[in-house]
Amino acid sequence: MTTSDDNAFRPNRRGVLAGIAVTLFAPAIVKAADDSTTGTKPADNKAIAGNEEKAEDAPPLLSGDYRLERHQFKTDLLSKGPAPDIYEPLVTPSTAERLFYRSGVGEELELVAWVSRYTRSEKPKPAVLFLHGGNAIGQGHWQLMKPYVEAGYVVMIPSMRGENGQKGNFSGFYDEVADVLAASNRLRHLPGVDPHRMFLAGHSIGGTLAMLAAMSAKRFRAVAPISGNPDAYAFFSRYPQDIRFNTKNPREFQMRSPLCYARSFKSPIKLFHGTEEAHFDSRLALLAKRATAAGVKMEMATVPGSHNSALPGEIEQSIEFFRSVAV
Repeated sequence: MTTSDDNAFRPNRRGVLAGIAVTLFAPAIVKAADDSTTGTKPADNKAIAGNEEKAEDAPPLLSGDYRLERHQFKTDLLSKGPAPDIYEPLVTPSTAERLFYRSGVGEELELVAWVSRYTRSEKPKPAVLFLHGGNAIGQGHWQLMKPYVEAGYVVMIPSMRGENGQKGNFSGFYDEVADVLAASNRLRHLPGVDPHRMFLAGHSIGGTLAMLAAMSAKRFRAVAPISGNPDAYAFFSRYPQDIRFNTKNPREFQMRSPLCYARSFKSPIKLFHGTEEAHFDSRLALLAKRATAAGVKMEMATVPGSHNSALPGEIEQSIEFFRSVAV
């Protein structure tokens, strides 16, 4: 297996996820991948000239293909260590199986993933790789997967490097993309899984990672990012304490910003966010404008509710979207 294409969070921001099933999307469950602030976007000589988006807070649209750019770029982490969130012990949910997948340079990281229990059938089953919100995995995340399981999908939620006491250095939206691709390799090779009907979804931070992974590999039948922020400048302006990389290099931000590589999506994609997340409207609309201009099949949908309360409806609509793409 390879890690290329085929090759309230600190105590004052978030508690552990154990209570999610009881409180169902209480505001403290996940750190939002949204924000209402923006950072400065340095100009880049690879930015495409003549774009109509001249707003000062819009990151540049770049001409390269994100998958190829990943092969040429290595993030410069000035601070190395675990993911920043407090976490639960990695106890496997009662309705899931635990497995491991390998990621990192030389596949040196062995990371935990949870997979729904299923019985192999004559016809291979479709699968959903779901990327959790926040920077730690918890039991509550798994309970959200019930609609996918009931709809007939094999579901996997992977943990990422540095999460829940595991090995690896947190990078914030970069090396974690390699983990997503490695987990997808593990999922599509599970017995009884149809590799041609593998879907990708994610919420909040997981929504952003879903976008970046969808630009990195042409292996997902369709992708449903939920409340993901496509603008790393804005995200890290809101959460500077999550920065581990060299901020003097604008490429570090660009390689974490789907808006900069909107032409690189390799699967049909539907962007979801809640009606109470109006601050997402302009960024996601710009992402869709840039992507569709390049021929990407991209839609947007808003679902009644907030960053957390809209999630059940968004998951149901993602299932409808996946079914519309492949039965």
